[in-house]
Amino acid sequence: MNNYSSESNLPDEDLLFDLAELFKIFGDSTRIKILFALLGQEHSVGELSEVLKMTQSAISHQLRILKANGLVKFRREGKSMIYSLSDDHVAKILNMGLEHIQE
Repeated sequence: MNNYSSESNLPDEDLLFDLAELFKIFGDSTRIKILFALLGQEHSVGELSEVLKMTQSAISHQLRILKANGLVKFRREGKSMIYSLSDDHVAKILNMGLEHIQE
């Protein structure tokens, strides 16, 4: 079974809703900065705070949103949580979006 309506070439309403929700997550410049900082490398909250010149509290709040939406993952290293992009799709979305606006 595919996820497209038989009457048209549109994805099912639930899929369209989920896609819109995903793009809302990318609609915040702080979250975009965090994702770009994690592009190709892992960082702790403290490191992200230094790189982005933001408070650890602000970074943590945004990381919770990104994690809840499957865009970042983490691993524990001692007492620290080390964050990275959840998969290659996130990097592709970032790079394609950047490429699109630079045309």
